[in-house]
Amino acid sequence: MRILLTGAAGFIGAHVATELRAAQHEVIEVDALLPSAHPAGSAPDGLHRIDVRDADGLAEVLVGVDVVCHQAAVVGSGIGPDDAPAYASHNDFGTAVLLAAMHRAGCARLVLASSMVVYGEGRYRCDTCGIVDPLPRTPDDLDAGRFDNRCPISGDATSWELVPEDAALRPRSTYAASKVAQEHYASAWAAATGGSVTALRYHNVYGDLMPSDTPYSGVAAMFRSSVAAGRAPAVFEDGAQTRDFVHVHDVAVANRLAIEAALSGFDALNVCSGQPITIGTVADILAKTKAGPAPVVTGQYRPGDVRHVVADPARAYDRLGFRATTRPADGLAAFADAPLRARAAESIPSV
Repeated sequence: MRILLTGAAGFIGAHVATELRAAQHEVIEVDALLPSAHPAGSAPDGLHRIDVRDADGLAEVLVGVDVVCHQAAVVGSGIGPDDAPAYASHNDFGTAVLLAAMHRAGCARLVLASSMVVYGEGRYRCDTCGIVDPLPRTPDDLDAGRFDNRCPISGDATSWELVPEDAALRPRSTYAASKVAQEHYASAWAAATGGSVTALRYHNVYGDLMPSDTPYSGVAAMFRSSVAAGRAPAVFEDGAQTRDFVHVHDVAVANRLAIEAALSGFDALNVCSGQPITIGTVADILAKTKAGPAPVVTGQYRPGDVRHVVADPARAYDRLGFRATTRPADGLAAFADAPLRARAAESIPSV
C-alpha cells in the first residue's frame, strides 16, 4: 500500500516508518520539523518538510495514497497554559486540514495516533459501591500525602480497574483536550464521508530514540536521564501510581496492523502492554539496571496528574490481533542503555 506518514521524523513516527517499510509498504514521510522537537539537521533522507496545516503541501503528497497514518502532533503535558494555542493549532486545526485534504484527494482511510490521556482519570472500583467516578484529589489531600482516590458515596479508598475504550473521555490537560478533539474531528469526518478511522490510544510509550529529558518527555525518559547522569530518579507522590508502559516497537506493529486491517467506520483501540506497572517500579528497574542511586520518593506532585490509568488490551487483540510482545520489566531494563534522541530547543512550540 501507499501510505502517507505524518510526523515521520518523530520518536514514534520513525519507528512506524521502519515497520511499514519492512512489510514492503510504500511510505511517504512528512514532518514539520518543529525546532521544539527536532534538533537542527535531524531530518531523514527523502522526508518532505510539510506542516499538516498546509493544505497545498498536503495535496502534493496525497496523490495515490491509500491510507494516512497521522502521527504528527505537539505532545506531552506541556509547561503551562501558554502551550494551549500550540496544541490547538498543530493538533486540532492540523487534523482538520488533513482530513479535508484527504477528502479532496479521495483518500478514505486514516490511522490516528491518539492517547490514553483522553480518559483523564482511569477506572475505579469501591468495594462497597462498585464502579464509581472518584472524588477529585484536592490540594489539601495531596499536600498531606493522601494520594489515593476515594469513593464519592462511601468515602472509602478505591482500587483501579482496566479502562475500556467506551469509558468517558474527560481530558485534564490542554494536550489531552487536543487529542479528544482530534478523535472527534476524525469521527465526524468518517460519518460524513463514509471513510474509516482507527484511533490508536497509546499508553506510556518508551524505547530507543525517545526524546531526552525535556518538559515534554515521558517519565521513563526523565528517569533514564537521571540515571545516566548518576542521579537518583525523583519519584512523585508515593510511587504507587499505576500505568501501562508499552514499547515503541510494539506501537509500530499496532500501526501496521491497523493499516492492514482496513476496519470500517470509527474505532478506538487501546495500545498497551497489558502488564500494569507502578511508576516507582519503573524508576527502580532503571536505577538497578545501571547500578545507580536508588530512586527517591519525593511526595511532590503535579497538579492535574491522575492516580492510575491502566488499559484493557482486549479490543485491540479482537480487532487487529495485536498483542504487545515486550514485557515492561525487560523493555525498561534494555531502555536503560538505549540511545536517546538528541536534545532539541527547549521552547514552547510555535503556533
